[in-house]
Amino acid sequence: LSYRKLLHHLHKTEFFYSIPMDGNRAEDGMGLRYRFGYECSLDRRAIASYLDNLPCSVLEMMVALSIRCEEMMEDPEAGDRTGLWFWNMIVSLNLGSMDDQRFDRVYTNDILGRFLNRKYAPNGEGGLFTVRNSRYDLRSVEIWYQMNWYLDENF
Repeated sequence: LSYRKLLHHLHKTEFFYSIPMDGNRAEDGMGLRYRFGYECSLDRRAIASYLDNLPCSVLEMMVALSIRCEEMMEDPEAGDRTGLWFWNMIVSLNLGSMDDQRFDRVYTNDILGRFLNRKYAPNGEGGLFTVRNSRYDLRSVEIWYQMNWYLDENF
């Protein structure tokens, strides 16, 4: 299966936030640009001139958050699970069925609007992380805490 259309759409969608600390997630996502630039031997000034003026995309934020998950949950026996963390977020968002054959732009926009405007379920379902036994309404909690509670509950 290919998810190229979904990934492209996530990359075209700006990540915006209403909880100030979620700005850290945007910063992490934008930091990936520098990581990419260094790996491609680009000059820091070139990276800044081309990429610093662009807002963080939902894709960049999710990839950076997946990397953070893996850094926290690193397990040599399990191997690199960065893709697993990313896919779990896709599933929690209810976008797992959006492969290239079934990609629906209107549906995906509705899902992303719900996520970005924090209109998902109190337990996080429809957002990045579903925490079944949450004592808190995840719609009012920064993404970092949601991720940690999700990891604590499931791993």
